[in-house]
Amino acid sequence: MSRLVLALAILLIGLLLLMLNAPDGKVAGLTGDQLAALLYFLPMIALMGAGIIAARKNWSQSIRNFLVWLVIILAIATLSLFREDAKRVGARLIAGLLPGHAVTVSNKDGTREVLLSRDLSGHFSATVTVNAQPIQMLVDTGASAVVLTYEDAVQVGIIPENLTYSTRVTTANGEATVAPIDLSTVEIGPIRRWGIKALVARRGALDESLLGMSFLTTLSSFHMQTDELRLKD
Repeated sequence: MSRLVLALAILLIGLLLLMLNAPDGKVAGLTGDQLAALLYFLPMIALMGAGIIAARKNWSQSIRNFLVWLVIILAIATLSLFREDAKRVGARLIAGLLPGHAVTVSNKDGTREVLLSRDLSGHFSATVTVNAQPIQMLVDTGASAVVLTYEDAVQVGIIPENLTYSTRVTTANGEATVAPIDLSTVEIGPIRRWGIKALVARRGALDESLLGMSFLTTLSSFHMQTDELRLKD
């Protein structure tokens, strides 16, 4: 019997057992998931055994092949068991290598967070989608609201002629007047909010738009950890 026929026979028997399992869903004490996992590895083991038998005249080569297959199976099993941990490590690595790039990580409890890394200037910035338009924004917990530069406001569809600079605010450069607006949507990663209160600065008064507290307070939590900022939906 060829190795391929042997592997197919094992798979066929296993599939029949899965279809004809007992009313309690178990076969020889194994649940359907456990039996499926066993069927995943049995053909590999059968192929390895058949190969060893076929090459019994060269035991050193057979042992070498067995060890190679063993390493492959262990690697596959390890990746399967720790795939979520690997995803989290990969996401944090990407966030660290690409400051300003918002990375979504899934926690063990099923919740998701957006992870930002501090950039070379020491700030947290990210590409935020406002009214379906991506703009670069600085995360600023000291700003009471989302604040858009004049140019970014025009980019997201705000009509300059409709702006009324009636709200007085205090900035690092002194007092200034800004225009209050409502934003249809504000998104960063998978986090989306509707109807966010915001302000528009006068032309030339602000270098970069700010993701302020009118958005941040809608989150479940946000906290800084060394050079990381985590935003939780």
